[in-house]
Amino acid sequence: METAARIDNRHPGAQKSGQGTVPWAIKGELILNCNCTVFCPCVVSLGKHPPTEGYCQAWAGVRIDEGHFGDADLSGLNVGLILEIPGLMARGNWKAAAYIDERADDDAYNGLIDIFSGKAKGTTGLFKVLVSEFLGAERAPVLFETEGKTRRLIVGKQIHGEVVPVGGANSEEDIVVTNTEYWMGADITVATATKGRVRAFGRVWDFDGRSAEICQIDWNGPR
Repeated sequence: METAARIDNRHPGAQKSGQGTVPWAIKGELILNCNCTVFCPCVVSLGKHPPTEGYCQAWAGVRIDEGHFGDADLSGLNVGLILEIPGLMARGNWKAAAYIDERADDDAYNGLIDIFSGKAKGTTGLFKVLVSEFLGAERAPVLFETEGKTRRLIVGKQIHGEVVPVGGANSEEDIVVTNTEYWMGADITVATATKGRVRAFGRVWDFDGRSAEICQIDWNGPR
């Protein structure tokens, strides 16, 4: 597997990222599907309660509506993620990998690697502390679609995910856990996966029908 540092060196002409010093911001939406059989307990316990299966395997997709990393424009780009957590979230020892939108230029590509590996600090800086093994990053066609209430992430043949909000008493309103201290965002829409297929980095996962989340994100750094 290639490390993030090795990947950065693929583009010797790209602007140096200045890890942890470059102002950055991302606004958009994140979807996530994990192997928990019911809604992820990490959201409300803040990682103090273990995942329902004792460990976490997850894929996530990020749609960037507005964003920048220094002078590099991130607006309109998408990112796919794979995460493995062996137990309690706060104990670390995570493994992670990223798929970066093939439309990103070199500066945006390297900036997104810094953001999602935690090297850019700020909101995602916890990744640098909790992720013990960054499996690598690859350029890929990353498609993030919204059709009604359905969100869909397709990353080549590696990730094919689709999540929908869980229905409530009022079908017009989503079930939302609000005012949390969850790192992704304060308000998390409770969802489930109608598709959750991963075939990547040696992982073969099928999380159809398992827990999912939808979150509006407003991240920035460094701070």
